[in-house]
Amino acid sequence: MKNELQIFVQSPELRIRSRALLVNPNSTLRQIKSSLFPQIDRPETLDSIYFSFQGKVLRDSETIIDSKILPFSSLDLRIRVLGGGGDGGATGAESRDCYLNMYATKKPDKVDPNETRLSRWTTCALSFEPLRAPCVVDWLGNLFNKEPLVEALLGKKLPKAFGHIKGLKDMIPIRLSPIPGKGDDFISFDTRFQCPISGLEFNGKYKFFALKSCGHVLSAKALKEVKSSECLVCHQEFCELDKIVINGDADEVAALRERMGAEKAKMREKKEKKSKNGASRVDDVKVTSFESSRLSGAKHGIDDKAVEKALVKEGKVGDGKNSSVDAVKGRVNGSAKRFKATDAIPANATKEVYASIFTSSRKKEFKETYSCRSLPLGRN
Repeated sequence: MKNELQIFVQSPELRIRSRALLVNPNSTLRQIKSSLFPQIDRPETLDSIYFSFQGKVLRDSETIIDSKILPFSSLDLRIRVLGGGGDGGATGAESRDCYLNMYATKKPDKVDPNETRLSRWTTCALSFEPLRAPCVVDWLGNLFNKEPLVEALLGKKLPKAFGHIKGLKDMIPIRLSPIPGKGDDFISFDTRFQCPISGLEFNGKYKFFALKSCGHVLSAKALKEVKSSECLVCHQEFCELDKIVINGDADEVAALRERMGAEKAKMREKKEKKSKNGASRVDDVKVTSFESSRLSGAKHGIDDKAVEKALVKEGKVGDGKNSSVDAVKGRVNGSAKRFKATDAIPANATKEVYASIFTSSRKKEFKETYSCRSLPLGRN
């Protein structure tokens, strides 16, 4: 279905209003006429009408690609009138100069506001493809197909108009309710979605809201008539800030932009609080676990008062009997002092025996010779 494109067909002569069609680019104009008028069986009746594009008559055997018809172009369906020369009638160009002047300057295409409105409500704002699940809406109420939007984000090809979309957090999933009987056909008229409560069509003539809490899309009429703080479809609670206007006017978009800025500011404040709380927890762990760092023998910039408070809380008092406080104080105050194993001798232990666990206490008495280098220490 990605190869389909959307065009508009209108016929003032046949009293056919502008209609949106999804067509295959390889389809001929004859096939499109047959699909528009399936009740006509006679070929000569179909031959009496023809398509024109920008004032140019199109042949029935031409395809959409051959006719160089672009997406969202308007085709006029006209009645073929016989005659026009040799029968006394006027052709509208009595002279060659008048005929040339008629087509000398190309008139700009008139943009039908109804076509523009309908395209905003039936196609993706980024890829201009028909809306298909999964669909999302941004903070400003623009409609997107999720797949092309994610691809544009990953490839960093998002237009500046949608620069406020930074990631998946800026995409709000929505649930569109399809109209019964309108599926993915060869040709589709108007819109394929509606309000599940009021039945109003999703075509831009009525205001619709997307509920951020559950994703359902409801019309403003349904929310006004049934006043409730719960979704009318899934009964999930929502607040006024959860309502996002879809394709709103300039004032509504400005209000949504202010709300988006406030929401992002709250998210930044939460992140800053979490980072501060995490840093304070790390500092507490460093202070309470100072004994493990003290045994490493390295130089640490621990506050003397913080060390004493931590020791008092743990029931250890530096009164001379326990030399751990004095050892830590010495390392903090005197930067040249290093840790020694004899600074923290347990009770009922001699200095020489306790020191021999960490280093040789007889190293000063030992004299190394050539013949005893390979011998263990203390066996010469």
